[in-house]
Amino acid sequence: MRMISTNYLVIGSGVAGLTFAVKAAEKFLDKNIVIVTKGDEDESNTKYAQGGIAVVLDTEEDSFQKHIKDTLIAGDGLCDEKVVEMVIKEGPQRLRELIAWEANFDLNSEGGFDLGKEGGHSEYRVVHHKDITGYEVERALLERVHQLPNITLLPHHFAIDLVTDHHLENPAPEKLSCYGAYVLNQEDGNIITIQAEHSLLASGGIGRVYGHTTNPIIATGDGIAMAYRAKAQIKDMEFIQFHPTALYNAEGGSYFLISEAVRGFGAYLRNKDGYRFMPDYDKRAELASRDIVSQSIDNELKKSGDTHVFLDCTHLDIVTLKKHFPNIYNKCLEHHINIEKDWIPVVPASHYLCGGIVVDKKGRTSVNNLFACGECTRTGLHGANRLASNSLLEALVYAHNIFKYLETNPDVATPKTIPDWNDEGTSIPKEHVLIQHNLKQLQALMRDYVGIVRSNDRLIKAVGHLDLIYREAEEFYKKSKITTTLCELRNMINVGHLIIGQSIERKENRGGYFNLDNLGLVD
Repeated sequence: MRMISTNYLVIGSGVAGLTFAVKAAEKFLDKNIVIVTKGDEDESNTKYAQGGIAVVLDTEEDSFQKHIKDTLIAGDGLCDEKVVEMVIKEGPQRLRELIAWEANFDLNSEGGFDLGKEGGHSEYRVVHHKDITGYEVERALLERVHQLPNITLLPHHFAIDLVTDHHLENPAPEKLSCYGAYVLNQEDGNIITIQAEHSLLASGGIGRVYGHTTNPIIATGDGIAMAYRAKAQIKDMEFIQFHPTALYNAEGGSYFLISEAVRGFGAYLRNKDGYRFMPDYDKRAELASRDIVSQSIDNELKKSGDTHVFLDCTHLDIVTLKKHFPNIYNKCLEHHINIEKDWIPVVPASHYLCGGIVVDKKGRTSVNNLFACGECTRTGLHGANRLASNSLLEALVYAHNIFKYLETNPDVATPKTIPDWNDEGTSIPKEHVLIQHNLKQLQALMRDYVGIVRSNDRLIKAVGHLDLIYREAEEFYKKSKITTTLCELRNMINVGHLIIGQSIERKENRGGYFNLDNLGLVD
């Protein structure tokens, strides 16, 4: 069994993990950073973030207070106001750091930032790089990572479980500590023990739990599930943000995201008869917050029985539209949709998790030596619903805060001996049909019972259905050699359990959570 010792272990290679790694490597020249990521080094939710980074720059028209107010409105009363203020006021400095790392953002004809406006924002404040902002940020950070000799980046390495006191002999601490992780090398099947003074979960979201999602295939909630099994505090998992406008895919699976910025640019939502329905639901119409737009589309589809609605761009300046959204324009053409004259078929799809691993302002979890940042966390910024383009901002700020905390706090000693991974009595599974069958069952269960609109009856039934899936998967897990797909299924079942359980506990509708029983509409 191979053992690696490092000062900092980072799990995930999106903006959160890479930002911390770059800062730590630049400051702590005598320390080593190991980044593990289960896909290619650039495969993360960051890569697919289209809209941009919400930052207050134009103080004549905009202000920190306006951005704070917009965030609090979107969060529907559940944001931590001190966290909101901290994140938003740090935004300009974090953006300057990205620019120093040679990330490029679109400029206007006067040489200033070409600021966009998205749903829920009262002003133009979204800094972007065309419609592939996340891709550009990821590119710049990875280039910087490869310039730093004290960073080791291990792609195609899957983190199985965190190492805590539970794995050590005679564990009896008042508060659990994390000492690293067991990691599967997906290329040779060997399991590595990585011992770390401090570990950072930056593992992204949970979109694949729903199957129909804008997230990449890697978004299986691994970090949250590992933290849950390590007894870290998890909160607000009921608040799933469904992106209102994902390109409809009749075959299911991953859905291509049609950025909120397209509606900010002036596109209309219409039903199949051409009726523009959003003004019936909210005075902000297409620029209402995502929860309202998603629930409105869901209601329209339930009334009509249709599978999708349409996004209409045909009345817009097509030359400027193509300049701002070239990736979206070309993706639609691939699907034989010419947005100059054709409406885009769209449907809500799971997009972002507003809850997750509870962290304080310094990114500390409830487990010693374990930090977290990015979409896998519950910071208090988003409350019940994330304001568009606040997620990259949050990741940048919390990665910085974790770095600053570790800069001023001495390292914590790790135990001398961590046991090897024990897979005695297991064998390589002869067939994977059970994994795929249970995965499809889980995804269908989450879509049908725990979707945009929920009810107590469906949630209670979901508990029973999930328990059957869990028992079958656990029996298979105990008998089998570790594989990525098996671990992902196990993680998604854990995440599903958390979403359903915390949905049942939520007795009021807030933001992205909507239960018919809370309106008294279900007997």
